[in-house]
Amino acid sequence: MKRTSTSKTPATSDAAPKLRQKDFDRARFVVGGKEVARADWQAAVRARVEKKRINIMLDVPIVEHFKALAGERGYQTLINDTLRRAVEGEHIELDLRRILREELKKAAA
Repeated sequence: MKRTSTSKTPATSDAAPKLRQKDFDRARFVVGGKEVARADWQAAVRARVEKKRINIMLDVPIVEHFKALAGERGYQTLINDTLRRAVEGEHIELDLRRILREELKKAAA
């Protein structure tokens, strides 16, 4: 099979132990040096992110969908989280496309 990549993968040794679900279940949430509940920790993390109030028009089925998914959590928070994941995913896609173009250009040379 023809080699298509010229970049070398660094030899790494990851001596860190594999994390299991029980490790995550034991996690403690700390805010300001004090142990807090998960919900309080999440609220503290969200409070640190600068927010801006806007008015936006959304299709009724979209709003109903997020309200049904959100339950007690709050549908606007769920919409915000969904938009954040979409933006982060877009960055990943753009980075991958750039890397692939670079590798294809190297392989063609």
